[in-house]
Amino acid sequence: MPSLTLACILLFIGAMGKSAQLGLHTWLPDAMEGPTPVSALIHAATMVTAGVFMVCRLSPMFEYAPAALAVVGVIGGTTAVFAASVGMAQNDIKRVIAYSTCSQLGYMFFAAGVSAYTAAMFHLFTHAFFKALLFLGAGSVIHAMSAEQDMRRMGGLWNKIPITYALMWVGSLSLAGIPIFAGYYSKDMILSASWASGTAVGRYSFCLGIFTAFLTAFYSWRLLIMTFHGQPRADEETLHHVHESPWVMLIPLFILGFGAVFAGILADHWFVGEGRGEFWKHSILVLPQHDSIAAAEHVSWIIDYLPLIAGLLGIAVAYVCYSLIPELPSRLAMRFRAIYLFLLNKWYFDELYDRLFVRTAFSLGEGLWKTGDATIIDGLGPDGIAAATRELAREASRLQTGYVYHYAFAMLIGVVALVTWYLVPR
Repeated sequence: MPSLTLACILLFIGAMGKSAQLGLHTWLPDAMEGPTPVSALIHAATMVTAGVFMVCRLSPMFEYAPAALAVVGVIGGTTAVFAASVGMAQNDIKRVIAYSTCSQLGYMFFAAGVSAYTAAMFHLFTHAFFKALLFLGAGSVIHAMSAEQDMRRMGGLWNKIPITYALMWVGSLSLAGIPIFAGYYSKDMILSASWASGTAVGRYSFCLGIFTAFLTAFYSWRLLIMTFHGQPRADEETLHHVHESPWVMLIPLFILGFGAVFAGILADHWFVGEGRGEFWKHSILVLPQHDSIAAAEHVSWIIDYLPLIAGLLGIAVAYVCYSLIPELPSRLAMRFRAIYLFLLNKWYFDELYDRLFVRTAFSLGEGLWKTGDATIIDGLGPDGIAAATRELAREASRLQTGYVYHYAFAMLIGVVALVTWYLVPR
């Protein structure tokens, strides 16, 4: 393997951990235990996107390592559909949005994998607005529900917290890629560039990206319907205290809501439009034969509209499952229980890692402790020396009987030994 390709793959593995890609993603949903503003600022808008930024900034290296680019594209596309499939089965409102973040990071990476670095950065930019909005909106819901996060114990909240409800709609419409909203411009450009790249990795990413668009719309509206619509499922005490959040919490939501609506249409020209050359200048390198953004301008109209069709279909299916026929999800979960449990348990990554790493580490640690430390080090070291000293002292103490005739006999033996020593000829 060429050194440049190996270096790029190793750098990307670091980015996988930083940006929660498949296999190194398990920390991100667990990080949702933290405060919601931390989730919005760090886990959606800044820290987790640093891996994407690094790959895009290192485009002069990746452009000359096509095998590494292929790895980036495959991992990104697979992560997008993996995280979306898990998100549609979660019940914790913050975990749904966390897996959505993981999925959208997959979009950014497979954009980089087809050399659409500017589209990846565009989606990074718009995603910061609508995903931070969704996280803070979820925080507003949790605040209203007295710290309840399980969507199965919500419902019927739309008229009790109408401002939060409206802003969650804005964030969800942007996430689902509905026209006018910010996510539409960046996500559609990623998908168009993936198809236009003409590579096997690009087509693979495009197909998974379209399916992910369907799943994204589905879990977004599942969240909206389970949280805000239907009959209230919370207890009377919790419902009695439901109230709209104070303005100190709502003002940031309005600011992010503005970005979730207008960031795409305002920045499209500079990020991926005609002004991208002047905007990016030399910060990103794309070889002429890899310019998928330019090729995306010539894709057929069906490629342009497929993401929207997939998104609208996902919204429709969510309405059927959770509004028109609310008993349908439970019936499907019982009918396809193995698949449901597979998604609910996050593809069993936690159980797999527990068996491979956690239990192995415990067994290794216990072996080193009991055998290495207790038996060998302590046994031959401090404990062994101390035990030997005690045993020698115990044996020596048996010579001290306290009887005079024993001591006289010992002295006689000594005298005999001394006389014998002098009488033995030398």
